[in-house]
Amino acid sequence: MAHLHFTDRFSSVGGKARVPLWRIVEPITHFLTGACLSRAGFNRKTAYATLAMTLAAEAPDLDILWGFRGPVAGFQHHRGITHTFLAAPFIALVTVGAVYLIHRWRKKPPALAPRWMLLWLFALIAALSHLLLDYTNNYGLRPFFPFNHHWYALSIVSIFDPLIFLALLASFLMPWIFGLTDREIGARRTRFRGRGWSIAALLFIVLLWSLRNAEHAHAIELVRAGGYISEPITRINAEPSMVDPFAWRVIAETTDSYRIIEVHTLHDDVQSDTASTIYKPEVTPAVAAAKQSYLGRVYLDWSRFPVVTDVGNAPAPDAWLPQPGWRTVEFQDLRFDDPANQGSTPLAAWAYIGPGNEVEAMFMSGHEQK
Repeated sequence: MAHLHFTDRFSSVGGKARVPLWRIVEPITHFLTGACLSRAGFNRKTAYATLAMTLAAEAPDLDILWGFRGPVAGFQHHRGITHTFLAAPFIALVTVGAVYLIHRWRKKPPALAPRWMLLWLFALIAALSHLLLDYTNNYGLRPFFPFNHHWYALSIVSIFDPLIFLALLASFLMPWIFGLTDREIGARRTRFRGRGWSIAALLFIVLLWSLRNAEHAHAIELVRAGGYISEPITRINAEPSMVDPFAWRVIAETTDSYRIIEVHTLHDDVQSDTASTIYKPEVTPAVAAAKQSYLGRVYLDWSRFPVVTDVGNAPAPDAWLPQPGWRTVEFQDLRFDDPANQGSTPLAAWAYIGPGNEVEAMFMSGHEQK
């Protein structure tokens, strides 16, 4: 059994900031979901259904524009008001408004007449699909904001799930491939091609969620019932593998530490012999100041298993060097502390604290919050 202090796991510095794969592919998943929903049958009811549902399914992520005010501001507002039940009807309305402008701009009317109220309803369904996808992953969202700031996360899939992505992508590629074959043999073109493939993709996603939800609960129960942790558990959750629905990292919090145990639910395999214990770092004056900073308040509001560490005068990754006498405080959430990342620290943040415990600088994703 490994016993670690989190300072032993401070990431290496000097590399260039890299954009995580999920930040690139996650929006495509939302676009594909909206289009897939439309092609499952909604596009037969009104013109522009696919356009409206595709746009509405991704529209909540327009909150990334907050990133122009700095990485911490972007982090604070991401999955905020635009990812709520309150905002979804307005997002649908704005989306339909944009489609209406396109309709007025077009010179040739569509073959199917647009039904605007129905189009708004379909756009609302697509916007809500965005909330559902975000809820199922382990980053979470705040659906009742601003009345309730609590983060909700089902944590049954990773932020980007390649199986869901491939299922959605296949629902578009397969009809196109079969369409090429039909044109070669001179078959008549089907107007609404791909409905069956879209329905199949959506059913696959629901079945995958059901399987993962059951295995998520099973992983937690295996650790709880096995007596692997002698101290009282104050919080426990299972973090998903990106691909394998039976592989989980169970994180159990006690008063003084976190226990991380790898579990493979298919064979009820709890790898307790390789479990790691991460002791909660000392709350130094620099750590206390960092927790009260703008960065600290935002990060700790979102984090489920936070570790806040005073790493001395070490520089934050992809940041300028701290002045002599400054302390560097690292924020990290153990949900995203995957050893496979080989020293990188996804969704981590850093604060430089001066000799008088004043906040000198804040960094996320290789950028400074001004």
